[in-house]
Amino acid sequence: MKKITVFFGLVFVCSLSMYAQGILTAAAFFKNVSEEYGKISDYEANLSIKAVKSTMEGKVSFKRPDLLRIDFSEPEDQVICFNGDMLTIYLPNSSAVLNQSVESSGSSNAANLATPQGLSLLSRYYSVAYETGQDPLPLEEGSNEMVVKLVLSRRNTSEAFRYINVDIMPDSKLIRRIKAVTPQGEVFQFDFTNYVINQGISDQRFIYDPPSSANNYNNFLFSE
Repeated sequence: MKKITVFFGLVFVCSLSMYAQGILTAAAFFKNVSEEYGKISDYEANLSIKAVKSTMEGKVSFKRPDLLRIDFSEPEDQVICFNGDMLTIYLPNSSAVLNQSVESSGSSNAANLATPQGLSLLSRYYSVAYETGQDPLPLEEGSNEMVVKLVLSRRNTSEAFRYINVDIMPDSKLIRRIKAVTPQGEVFQFDFTNYVINQGISDQRFIYDPPSSANNYNNFLFSE
């Protein structure tokens, strides 16, 4: 009788061990996502940004380590460009160019969250969990697009967002959607589609010459 009990006990332990090997924690999955981004030298994708009652559409270009450009189709001709040192925003409706000098290292980098280091910072300041589990779910109700849904909750109240939902495409490990919620309940949603990876984007792509007729405002983030 004791031998039978021991036998079934070993079977149970082995079964439990095999089951546990199939479980990937949310933190480990998020680390895998960061590692996949570490393999990317450049990418382009369609980008949609929804904030409050406004929607912006455009194309985002990124090149390691910290080059970023967004050309908007809505608002038409608006541009955001970061060349590693200078952040430039062209607002055609106001005929204005906003320039801000930015240090090329550190968490203040304008493109930092699109890098493995930025994802690492998120995992440092936010706790990572699955929304419901590790199995892919529909992107939204009625969608056939499947994603792994993560919830990042801030570890302290000094962070800008109370929590961040991150939807990951399970095969490519690329970010499909980010939904960030402020303490005031404001929601900012970023959708990335039609990625093109490692096509050898030239540095010239991140040199932007705004219209000479536009008014320039330098160091706008710190001006009084």
